[in-house]
This record gives sequence, C-alpha cells and structure tokens, in this order.
Amino acid sequence: MIKREAEVAVKKLAEGYPVVIITGPRQSGKTTLAKSAFPHKEYVSLENLDMRRFAIDDPRLFLNRFPHGAILDEVQYCPDLLSYMQEKIDFSHETGTWILTGSQQFGVLSDITQSLAGRAAYIELLPFTLSELPDEDNLDKVLLTGLYPPVYDRKLDPGIWAGNYIRSYVERDVRRLINVRDLGVFQRFIGLCAARIGQLLNLSNLAADAGITHNTAKEWISLLEACYIVYLLRPHHRNFRKRISKSPKLYFHDTGLASWLLSIETEKSMNLSSMRGPLFENLIVSEMLKSRYNQGRRSNLHFWRDRTGHEIDLVIDKADRLIPVEIKSGQTLASDSFKGLNWWKQLAGENRSFLVYGGDSSYEGTGTSVISWRDNPGLMAVQ
Repeated sequence: MIKREAEVAVKKLAEGYPVVIITGPRQSGKTTLAKSAFPHKEYVSLENLDMRRFAIDDPRLFLNRFPHGAILDEVQYCPDLLSYMQEKIDFSHETGTWILTGSQQFGVLSDITQSLAGRAAYIELLPFTLSELPDEDNLDKVLLTGLYPPVYDRKLDPGIWAGNYIRSYVERDVRRLINVRDLGVFQRFIGLCAARIGQLLNLSNLAADAGITHNTAKEWISLLEACYIVYLLRPHHRNFRKRISKSPKLYFHDTGLASWLLSIETEKSMNLSSMRGPLFENLIVSEMLKSRYNQGRRSNLHFWRDRTGHEIDLVIDKADRLIPVEIKSGQTLASDSFKGLNWWKQLAGENRSFLVYGGDSSYEGTGTSVISWRDNPGLMAVQ
C-alpha cells in the first residue's frame, strides 16, 4: 500500500477537531487513507443498504453504537446524521472522534456548514501525486494513465478503467444529483470539456457545441466540479492593467480520464497528439493543487492573462508576493520559453520565477528556477 502524503495532515487535524471529513473523487483512496490513519477505529460504509437504513431510521441509536467514534464512509447518503452527531459532539470535549468521507462537494459541504460549523476540519484527497508513485520516467505513460490509485494497485488497463469509471460513478452521481434525460448528451459534454483543457471557459460556445442551453452548461460544469472531475482555475484579481481576463480556465483533476475522453489510447498517440501540451499543463496544475490539499490548505493558485495576449500559466499567491510559473511540455527550452516570465517580472516587479518543463534535469537559471516534471513541482505551491 502506498502511504499518502495527506495522512500527516489528517492526523494533525484530528488532534484539534472532533470531526475530520475527507472528501474527494470516488476511488481516490479516501477509505484507505482513513483506515491507515486511524487503524483502531471502527469502520462503517453507508453505501451498505442495511447500515444506511439503520442510520436513517434511528440515527441516535446508530451513533450510540460507537461510543469512541468511528469512520463513516460516504456520509453524503445520510446527511441528517450530521445534526444528531452535533448533539453528541457538544456534550464531549474529545477530538478526532469521527472521521467522515464523502464523494460529492454539494451535499457534504453544505450539510457540514449547517450542522458542524466550527466542529469539523476538512481535507480534500485527490488521486496520487507523482511523488507518491514508484519511480516513473515515462511522461507520456503518466499522461495517458493518470494517477487514480486502482489503476496502479490492481495494475488495470487505464483506458478500460477510465471508461468504466465514467459509466459507473459519474453517470450514477449525475442521475442522483440532477435530471439528465439523455446521458449520451452529457457524456458528449464531458468530452467537449476535455478538448478545452487549459482554455478559458466559454459556456456559450460549449453549450452550442453540445446542443444544450447556456444554463444547462453552467449547471453541468458545476456538477462536474462537485464530482471532482473538472477544476476551474480562476484568474488572479490583481489589476496591473485594467483589461484582464475574468473567465476561469478549465482543467481535469486527472489526465487519464481526460485522455480516455479524447480517445488517446497509446503512449505513441499521446506523444503525437495536439493535446499533449494541454494535458501536461493539466498534470502540473493538478500536482500543485494536490500539494495544497494534502496539507489541509485551500488552493492559492491562479492564472493571469490580459486581453492583449500576455499570459502566465500559474500565479501562486503568497501572503507577501506573487510567484509566476510557466509550464512547457517540451524537453528542450529555447530563449523564448522565458519570454512570458520576463515580461511578468517587469510588470509586477518580481525577481523570482519558475518554469516547469517535460525535461529530465532541474537547474537554476538567471532569475528563473527550471524544474523537471519529475522533481515534485507541486511543492512550489506550499513552500
């Protein structure tokens, strides 16, 4: 079993809060993490129909069965349970009593906000980081395979697994959360999203291509965010110049799912694909986001783009400075690879910048740290 980087933060949060909730996409390893971090706690899956019925019919008796708390898996199935949990928590001063997991942001977060405000800590677990994997020196394979744990734990064919994941999990959650009459249209919509990785989100164009209304496209994007399929990177608000972009950029949480949706099936086709660059950018954005989440922190990532074409792929927002990051998928860098960073440093008055690329070696350039994709680029977001 691969030890998850988030385990340190989960244990630390349990020392200060009575409830710790681990949320994230299905199959990202939430249950495994909870059991690894708290091996002596009882475990209950609320996907089990008998347990779910018990928790719904008699929540007080259900919770009383666990005087020292428990791991409750997929708690979004029993949202009312959280109100009864609050009663028990308020009569106890113990911390780390309840460890909850959930796979959807919609229900889990709104119910926690209402029932467990100030009593619960929250951590988001995404698929593996590059540094959690055994040594992997094939970038095209990583982009194609993605980083979901079952593909590595059970040595599954990534394409077949991704197709089953979309059908068995995403479509099931879709049916539960919204009324989609034609799942084929919804799956085409997800594919159109994959083709727009790294681009500014234009809901009107996306809706027109999918044959749906603008409001439906907006609802479906929100749903894909809630199910941890897509991630919207927001533009930074600092107005160095007035004409800046206000639309977010669209990414997926996993390049393996995106590759399947784009019908990229082999490492060779990945290497030749016009989407290789956007998928590499997606990989690095995801790595930086995971580094934040694995420490129990919220995202500090943005991008910056004005309407004259100047753009910085990532801007890391620190308390005292903004750190620009450019992302290049090639193994060889030319002088114009640094053009955007040099322009930004003049505009913002910053001296420090980073460039993450698809090559093998990291080194210090003149004012810019060049980082190989292998050397844990996500750490920049937290250091």
